[in-house]
Amino acid sequence: MIYHYPLFIRLWHLLNALFILVLIVTGISMYYSGQEQLISFATSVKLHNIGGIGLTLSYLIFFVGNMVTENGKHYKIKWKGLGSDILLQLRYYLCGYFRKGKTPFPVTGDRKFNPLQALSYLLAMYVGVPLLFLTGCILLFPEIIPGRIAGISGILLTDLLHVITGFLLSVFFLIHIYMCTLGARLGNNFRAILTGWQTIEKE
Repeated sequence: MIYHYPLFIRLWHLLNALFILVLIVTGISMYYSGQEQLISFATSVKLHNIGGIGLTLSYLIFFVGNMVTENGKHYKIKWKGLGSDILLQLRYYLCGYFRKGKTPFPVTGDRKFNPLQALSYLLAMYVGVPLLFLTGCILLFPEIIPGRIAGISGILLTDLLHVITGFLLSVFFLIHIYMCTLGARLGNNFRAILTGWQTIEKE
């Protein structure tokens, strides 16, 4: 057992999940605003803005926390041999796991993520989420958006980038939940984020 998830990470994770769910539900509601919805468009906009601001503040806690604690080391990528390591991990996810094979990159005290997880989390948390915040903040103040960009409406381009980024992060969110079921036992990863203690497999 390794204590991989200190209290601040677990609380942040819970807040993050709640804000993301609010953003997904209200985002879908606004996207299909022309149809009958359980949540009105005006209410969806208000809740979406609140969720966006909440997620931004939550992200700042995550960002600062990774700078001042050891948790940040798990987001550092070892680029040498990364391609082959990712292929090895993909092979395990697609075949090895279902044949009861051993994971090629088991959790250790120094390694919380396998190479595929590390790269996907890095892209999601340090590229996708900041881009979502940036486009979301710009849409809150549409008067700062240029009227036309390359002959296309600036608001339309910003909104399109925001929606595409939100969709990709929503897909990441769903894959993240699924991947949490691929531990040594079905509930191990969910239990770890609740208690802080990660069950490790013998190499």
